[in-house]
Amino acid sequence: MAHRWQIAISAGLLAAVWAGLADVFHLVTWIGFLGCSTFFAQTETGAKGMMMAMMTNLSGVFWGWLIIAGSGVLGSPMISYALTGIVTAFMCLQASNKNFAFIPGTFIGCCITFALNADLAAIIPPLIIGAVLGYSMSLLTGLLITLTDKTAESLKDDAVEEA
Repeated sequence: MAHRWQIAISAGLLAAVWAGLADVFHLVTWIGFLGCSTFFAQTETGAKGMMMAMMTNLSGVFWGWLIIAGSGVLGSPMISYALTGIVTAFMCLQASNKNFAFIPGTFIGCCITFALNADLAAIIPPLIIGAVLGYSMSLLTGLLITLTDKTAESLKDDAVEEA
């Protein structure tokens, strides 16, 4: 990994900013980090990758909500188990649509929903911000790479001129 320092600086800086903002606005910090991780785990880059992370995570939130709400209405544990299996199958099938192709992102959103008992107001904002955070880390890393490469080239040119 040739640009480890640039990645470390951008990730560390923006993680600290996110942690501070999450604290100030009473957002669940770890959800934002899962949204950010989804951005880096899927194969798309840039704004398209950010959208893929958001769409798969948010679809998982929907599926998790559906399982929780449906299980509450159905009442029977056996029927709830069957609903979980059916919904899980749909979570995988939705990946046929290229915008929802990252199945782990869907499962991440679903698991977050289970963890917070479908509290959508606590889930959705940090999850969306997390995808933006990942994209921002990517952009800042690119900027730091460009700056350090230019600085290294400039120092190299100066050394050649002095010799």
